[in-house]
Amino acid sequence: MQVLRTRRRRLFVLTGLAALLLAPSGGPAAVADAQHTDPLQRRVDAIHDTGVVGVSAEVTSPGTRDVARAGVAERGTRRPMPPGGRFRIGSATKTFTATVVLQLVGEGRLSLEDTVERWLPGVVRGGGPDGGSVTVRQLLQHTSGIPEVLPEIAALNSADGYRAERFRTYTPEELAGLAMRRREDVPTEAAWSYSNTNYILAAMIIREVTGRSWDREVEDRIIRPLGLSGTSTPGTSPIVPGPHAHAYAYAAFGRSADTGTGTGADTGTGADTGTGIDVTLLNASMAVGSGAVISTTHDLSRFYAALLDGRLLEPAELAEMTTTVSAPGMGVSYGLGLGEIPLTCGGTYYGHPGELLGYRTWAGITRDGSTTAVVYATSDGGPDTQQAMRTLVDRELCGAAAPGERRTG
Repeated sequence: MQVLRTRRRRLFVLTGLAALLLAPSGGPAAVADAQHTDPLQRRVDAIHDTGVVGVSAEVTSPGTRDVARAGVAERGTRRPMPPGGRFRIGSATKTFTATVVLQLVGEGRLSLEDTVERWLPGVVRGGGPDGGSVTVRQLLQHTSGIPEVLPEIAALNSADGYRAERFRTYTPEELAGLAMRRREDVPTEAAWSYSNTNYILAAMIIREVTGRSWDREVEDRIIRPLGLSGTSTPGTSPIVPGPHAHAYAYAAFGRSADTGTGTGADTGTGADTGTGIDVTLLNASMAVGSGAVISTTHDLSRFYAALLDGRLLEPAELAEMTTTVSAPGMGVSYGLGLGEIPLTCGGTYYGHPGELLGYRTWAGITRDGSTTAVVYATSDGGPDTQQAMRTLVDRELCGAAAPGERRTG
């Protein structure tokens, strides 16, 4: 097993991709650890103003760590967003999974050119891409053409489905089978196509190569060596452990946002009080390998910094991770579990946004690894929320050296 590496010369890493979920904001207008004149607090407030329930962000650079929060942790209360709050990081999980796969590549136990069929015989077959023609690289790069499984998951697609199946346990084999039924969604020609199924299959391959679960490998190879005390792979547990804000859903269930003040408290059991459905409880087994990790803004900053400076991967494997292809329609390039995202001030950064039913995040790091920016929100908010989150990361990474926006503590 690969152990935590000593600090090396800084190299490139991180990625980007995100989704939505919604609930209007209520309670105190904003609480923060920084002054409202601070640019980070202004940007957090701007995200909150798009209608999310709560927002928390952290920006870290040499000698500084700046944190800002806005909104409330639970609708119908005055409880502020918790410092060090934990949340489901959604698709940012893919960077963790790709890191484990690349560690196995570096150990000579797996090749990126291995076919899926070699490790998972008979799992990927039918009218679309066949496991004998799809490689591990294509899984991590989203160029496999394998269909997306999430439309088959009732808990993620309707309020009734959530209430009925939020505690349901899926096996990876079951998820793969559900995806294979969706052959009508296979791209007609080879192209980049985002599919969570790719990373479910990658988690299955990790288990076949190591003889241990994806959860155990992530824990032993990344979480424990880095001391990420707020990060976990919850398995089938529906609970977000430790301090956390509640999550609320509208858009995922095809509903419109309530514009009221949200004075009714949600119960955490899928109750709909007219101010959004509380979706905090969720057995995230449907997102094994693709979106199940729970973390904090600080832990994500530390993870991406460690990845970038070579403490998790050897240079050859990190170079594979940061070799990107065009992701049409996304405005980014995508590597192996990460994306390269343009900066409005010129150049690019690495990062990975993510979303899983009521929690959404965006994480980014400068190419030299000197500054990280991580933000999460507890709901969709509205049509401008995703762009506001992306803008926060962009401006914080651009503004790290901009006049008037330096931080001293």
